[in-house]
Amino acid sequence: MRKRITAPLVAAVTLLPLTACGAADMTKQASPYAAAQGTKTVTLSVQSWVGAQANVAVAKYLLEHELGYRVDTVQIDEVPAWDALSQGRVDALLEDWGHPEQEQRYVNDKKTITPGGDLGVTGHIGWFVPTYFADAHPDVTDWKNLNKYADQLRTAESGGKGQLLDGSPSYVTNDKALVKNLGLDYKVVFAGSEAAQITQIKQFAKEKKPFLTYWYKPQWLFEKVPMTEVKLPAYKEGCDADPEKVACAYPHTPLQKFLNADFAKKGGKAAAFLKNFRWTTEAQNDVALMIAEQKLSPEAAAEKWVKQNEPTWRAWLPS
Repeated sequence: MRKRITAPLVAAVTLLPLTACGAADMTKQASPYAAAQGTKTVTLSVQSWVGAQANVAVAKYLLEHELGYRVDTVQIDEVPAWDALSQGRVDALLEDWGHPEQEQRYVNDKKTITPGGDLGVTGHIGWFVPTYFADAHPDVTDWKNLNKYADQLRTAESGGKGQLLDGSPSYVTNDKALVKNLGLDYKVVFAGSEAAQITQIKQFAKEKKPFLTYWYKPQWLFEKVPMTEVKLPAYKEGCDADPEKVACAYPHTPLQKFLNADFAKKGGKAAAFLKNFRWTTEAQNDVALMIAEQKLSPEAAAEKWVKQNEPTWRAWLPS
């Protein structure tokens, strides 16, 4: 994703330990689970977007309060998380948006990572405009008409071109290639983070200004700022194989969990629980909204959700 499911959002999440640059710091840390055989400690990787934080918050709460584990969380970018997981520096990754090269390397070749099953949520990245703009200009929802609106979508950051607003450069994005290969008069402008992108989108919406943005589902912001997807050329298997030649839409991706292979074998009830953890887009959005918009701490949001949804999470607990 960045991908994708931040201060607002990142500041609202307590992560221990928190790394500023992800990969470099992670290689110097050891998983408490790997360091002390038999101790009831689990280390979870958490990505910067709030949907991923919601997964970890609920999993952490239940591991601690129902199964008696201590849970450490580490914030790390998408690709470095695979390296950390392979090396046992984290035990589980609960939301992956599709990294076939990493999966081939670590799951199929090295066999240091094992699939943990579906999260139960389907992710989709796309380009979106505010619904109030789409209602006024229905043809903007077809990429072939975007150049017609480039002047209206121009900003100081995009210069003489229309602006396509992206979030963090670390997220999965084909946008620069898409702009070039589709012949669009636009410039990709990175807000820097999900939090900064949300702030910008909210400001545009407050002023009823038009905007074009990279965004993704599931994401709680749709409830606050209704947005309509712009149709890109249809996705076909393999159309995004060459990053430089991408000229198609993003796929719909069933989000996956992955576990360190040793942890999957020796992690006992914690590993079994994380394999069983599976919820809905609506459930994830409920917790994400509490964290991001209602400003609850991740633990408080998880506790509130857990108290209201016992039949759901009871089924995740190992017998």
